[in-house]
Amino acid sequence: MKSRGNPGKPAVSIQVESYLEKLAAEGAAANTIDSYRRDLFKFSAFVRARRRAPEDASQTMVRQYLKSLSEAGMAPGTSARHLSTLRQFFRFLYAERVRADDPTAALDSPRQGKRIPKYLSEAEVEDLLTAARAWTGPEGLRLVALLETLYATGMRVSELVGLPVSALSRDRQFLVVLGKGAKERMVPLSEPARDALEEYLAVRDKFIPQKGGGRTPRGSGRGSGGGSGGKWLFPSRGSGGHLTRARLAQLLKQVAVEAAIQPSRVSPHVLRHSFASHLLANGADLRSLQQMLGHADIATTQIYTHVLDDRLKALVQDAHPLADAPLKR
Repeated sequence: MKSRGNPGKPAVSIQVESYLEKLAAEGAAANTIDSYRRDLFKFSAFVRARRRAPEDASQTMVRQYLKSLSEAGMAPGTSARHLSTLRQFFRFLYAERVRADDPTAALDSPRQGKRIPKYLSEAEVEDLLTAARAWTGPEGLRLVALLETLYATGMRVSELVGLPVSALSRDRQFLVVLGKGAKERMVPLSEPARDALEEYLAVRDKFIPQKGGGRTPRGSGRGSGGGSGGKWLFPSRGSGGHLTRARLAQLLKQVAVEAAIQPSRVSPHVLRHSFASHLLANGADLRSLQQMLGHADIATTQIYTHVLDDRLKALVQDAHPLADAPLKR
């Protein structure tokens, strides 16, 4: 059994180490490598208990491992991730001619139930906005602008906090958003979002950090820069020069409490889901929604069709000529 390790610690397969080193050499993120490492170490412990090295595991042993994960109560999505890790590992071994076969080639991923995204009702979103409007001063104007913009566009939180001032069109009708894969898309703004942004822009300079660590004095001139935050639509004293995702999430939790909504139900991503669900429920088509959300594949957008089910049922009930007719026997 080819392995190495320190006394008192689990032995580590040389092949597992080689695979992880390959990921690092290819520039994989540290979090990705850590995730693969945990999965492979867990699998290694399973097969070593059966006197096999991970690189020598049979298809039957891989099946037994996946079954053990399911019996331990692991969610299908997590089990599917473990299988994906093993697929990549065994493909590496096959490419390196360590193995003559891939024991995962004929295995199916664990079946995953249809996940319905969490979203708020339209009334709950309005309650959030009402609570935000109760905030006073520049902080309140910024909070309303953030909420209105997020709900009006369905942007990802990273896209929102990373917006430069130049992303806002001169007529305030739309934003140019830089999404995944450095792809730009134009997102229209609702009238409430335009109004909220206009009011916020009048006090935006107050959030631009000065070189000394403070904020730009009042009356310094809108968009004048004044530090690393000058280019951002939502500048802040954070290291990146703009509002952080963590701070935005924190603000949403705070305003959720004030709106009498359970804070665990509110997040930037939940507002993105709410935007998509409410648009579909009110007649938007999937293709337009795909473009606004910045999805590369419409299959990703189809997770929101749960709202169409209720709408179509209501349509049939209200519009079908025989919907309320008694059954003839």
